[in-house]
Amino acid sequence: MSGAGKTTVLKAFEDLTFEALDNVPLSLLPNIVAGPHDVLPGFTVPPRPVAVGVDIRTRDFAADAFIRQLNALRSLQGVDVKVLFVDCGDEELVRRYTETRHRHPLAHDLPVLDGIRLERRLVSALIDVADIHLDTTGDTPYDVKSFLSHSFGEGAGADTMAVFVTSFSYRKGLPRDADLVFDVRFLRNPHYDPVLKPLTGQDSRVQAYIQEDAGFDEFFSNLSALLAPMVTRFRDEGKSYLTIAVGCTGGKHRSVFVAEKLAAWLENTHNRIRLAHRDMPPTGPDLGQESVKTS
Repeated sequence: MSGAGKTTVLKAFEDLTFEALDNVPLSLLPNIVAGPHDVLPGFTVPPRPVAVGVDIRTRDFAADAFIRQLNALRSLQGVDVKVLFVDCGDEELVRRYTETRHRHPLAHDLPVLDGIRLERRLVSALIDVADIHLDTTGDTPYDVKSFLSHSFGEGAGADTMAVFVTSFSYRKGLPRDADLVFDVRFLRNPHYDPVLKPLTGQDSRVQAYIQEDAGFDEFFSNLSALLAPMVTRFRDEGKSYLTIAVGCTGGKHRSVFVAEKLAAWLENTHNRIRLAHRDMPPTGPDLGQESVKTS
């Protein structure tokens, strides 16, 4: 999506030693796959990874044309192609365009939101062919770089799967990129304890309070039993990135604690786990809106 952060993403790929190219015409995509040996007449394997940015401004862009070129590239021997769809919430896109005073490419004579909605319809078919979905709503450039490093950096081989665990607030909506969503609003809520209310699910007192819920141990045991074979099967099926979202009302207490506990449990059997708290508010001068832990 225009305004979702393509420039930031390409800069992050450059830091990961990719050759980053922007707005290459779709008809030229096969020509950028150049390297030391041919895999088909006229096609070669690149000497280093290549990241190509494509959006609605790309010459000859159309979703069906993109998919045709993608299928052609994926049919080439020795070429591994992945599609990263970079998205962002409509409200934040409007804010970004308003603050920067840039024109949306489809909204010259329309309100910005109308241009965004038109673009979303034009690119919606690409979501179905994407291998990885990145929602930059509320993200900083550091968050984006961390996500891409986890997905495409050292250790992100074809036989591994990155698992992203995030907490969130139902008040602020579901994470767009979530594959699995678990609602923990049934757990004992620290919000109603005056001492615990200003704290977060990272505080040991809040964690103890939630674990005292008579049904917590059974819930987490059942959750673990459900996820153990699912995560393994997703990995064995070749999925590159799995996002597990845990939500509660405010995204501050219960979801944060369960996400922390779930990420720690997953680390016992998977070595590429990333943890984030999308909607957890700051609790001090050194804690930002999102707390990220990567292993």
